[in-house]
Amino acid sequence: MQIQNTRLAGERAVVASRNAVEQPDSTEIERLATAAGYEIVATITQRRREDPGTWLGSGKAEEVADHAETTDADAVIVDGGLSPGQYANFIELLPPGVELVDRYRLVLDIFAEGAGDRRAALQVEAATLEYQLPRLRQVTEESLLNRATEKGSPVLDFERRIDRIEAKLDDLSAAARERREQRRHSGFGLVTIAGYTNAGKTTLLHRLADELAIDEHGSPHQDLTTTAPAADELFVTLETVTRRGAVAGIDVLYTDTVGLIDGLPHDLVESFSATLDEVAAGDVVLLVVDATDDPERISEKVTIAREAFDELRAELVVVLNKVDLVDDVAERQRAVQELSAHTVPVSALEGTGIDRLHEQIHEALPTERATFTVGNTAATQQFLSWAHEQGAVETRYENDVVHVTLEARPNRIEQARSRVEDISEQEGNI
Repeated sequence: MQIQNTRLAGERAVVASRNAVEQPDSTEIERLATAAGYEIVATITQRRREDPGTWLGSGKAEEVADHAETTDADAVIVDGGLSPGQYANFIELLPPGVELVDRYRLVLDIFAEGAGDRRAALQVEAATLEYQLPRLRQVTEESLLNRATEKGSPVLDFERRIDRIEAKLDDLSAAARERREQRRHSGFGLVTIAGYTNAGKTTLLHRLADELAIDEHGSPHQDLTTTAPAADELFVTLETVTRRGAVAGIDVLYTDTVGLIDGLPHDLVESFSATLDEVAAGDVVLLVVDATDDPERISEKVTIAREAFDELRAELVVVLNKVDLVDDVAERQRAVQELSAHTVPVSALEGTGIDRLHEQIHEALPTERATFTVGNTAATQQFLSWAHEQGAVETRYENDVVHVTLEARPNRIEQARSRVEDISEQEGNI
């Protein structure tokens, strides 16, 4: 038996959902399946604890198999994660040619369809291989498993492919780190927009960036493009997109990253470490949360997100988005007050709270403040023009001197000191 490779092409699917304590709500898994391009021909639910053999009870699993045959389905989609043993047992019940896709594999398939750059595609490929490897071991004949170290073993082939992909990702991550440092050296504040899918991250990017309109919709984006998609869909952002903006005179680069997926296991989340590194390496992280969720769910999502960004060095700002759709915003703020020192309620669509968010970003960005005293000369006026482009400037004229206070990125302060020294040397030579 071979691991089947799902190809999303408008196939027909039977959806199976289970919950141990209440009647299952299949809305989300159906939405995932639809986003993947499946036509749902039947939905079967069961209220019971997980069966260790087939996830659903054996009788319900057989019912699903019967529906797959009578509806001429191409796939069975299970709203949960199947262990390698459950996968092997369940697929034995299905008609020949019917694929078995659990929730995690479905997400990976959707990611594969949306991978728009090389790093995203490699991360998806590595995650898919990591997912398939234990299932391949389970369904492969024992005699083949005993030859796992022999040339041509599919298990060994998977392991080698994973190693090669991880090496390529290491090279790409090193290049990304170098690019971030170059941007920092150029004086940019790095602000990462993170959060769960469909929380409004990309809409927020449109609101914050200088060159994106809130009603602008574009083609699939690349880094530093002039458009970014903002449709209300799952998985609209897989690769990162970066746009310029400004906060209190400080140049900022906003990066919209891949959305976190609700309910994914930790090891699968770790497969996207290159993207998570992109988040953790920013100066400020805007963690966008859907305010229409209930307070307990909001708290849970913020907690899980913080765990995903386990090496977070940046200042974290929780952004409660879509507050135009809820009545009790204060209750939702209280739900995360112990998880983040900074929480800002906004409506990215309507613009509510964006000014306060700008203020919070400014407060969170690493900046320095320095005061210089220089003569009131033509060179000083040129320095002032330059300084206004680097950050927030305060000036006070006193007789023949000018007191200039500049608040800007640390490297810009160093450049300002160098320029003031040059002005002083020029004045000394006059």
